[in-house]
Amino acid sequence: MSQKLKNGGHNDGHDVLPFFIEGRKFESDEQYKTGKDIKEIGGLPSDAELYLLIADPWKDELINDEDKVDLARDGIEQFFIKKKLIYFINGVEFASNKQFIKGSYIRHQGNIPADEEIYLEVPKDWEDELIDDHEWVDLARPGKERFVSRKFEVCIIVNLKEKKWFAKKISYVEVVKLVYPDYDPDKKSYTVKYTNGPKQNPEGSMSDGDIIYVKSKMKFHVSATNKS
Repeated sequence: MSQKLKNGGHNDGHDVLPFFIEGRKFESDEQYKTGKDIKEIGGLPSDAELYLLIADPWKDELINDEDKVDLARDGIEQFFIKKKLIYFINGVEFASNKQFIKGSYIRHQGNIPADEEIYLEVPKDWEDELIDDHEWVDLARPGKERFVSRKFEVCIIVNLKEKKWFAKKISYVEVVKLVYPDYDPDKKSYTVKYTNGPKQNPEGSMSDGDIIYVKSKMKFHVSATNKS
């Protein structure tokens, strides 16, 4: 396995050192090259993820821009970048040299306004996945990722009745008012429980002041009792 080294150095031998970048042969009279050097020599995009080919059963090694690779080790070092990953934002095709991109990057690329949410389309019979700006998305999963933007809207179920909701979060008082519009905490005590919630809050109970995330088909049960 080739080793990334921290110290620079020169080839003390008389021969130049061969190496390959994307199948093309190059030579160097220097023993060590950084990831940035390799990209520049091979004319690779500066934001591409560079890898050093490693023999099985080891995994290919990611070479960062500042990492130094010893070209004088046994064998001829072979560098490559993974093929660009294709994805779509509202039907427009984009390509990335990186496997993971952030929701905020998708928003910027697709020129998606702040009042719209980003969703990753998923196969039929499953709900599209909401992508927050801070979330990372893996573009290397099977198939081509397709992102769409739209106003946030879900259908939640409150005391067995469907209700449309237009915000990513809901407060304790907002849940109660969906059942008891005349909400009066001085006269009544209210109990709120929920199930089938998102990963941030899959199930539990709410009390005054609580605010939780919502998802489609999330279920709430609200009850009230008179205060003595």
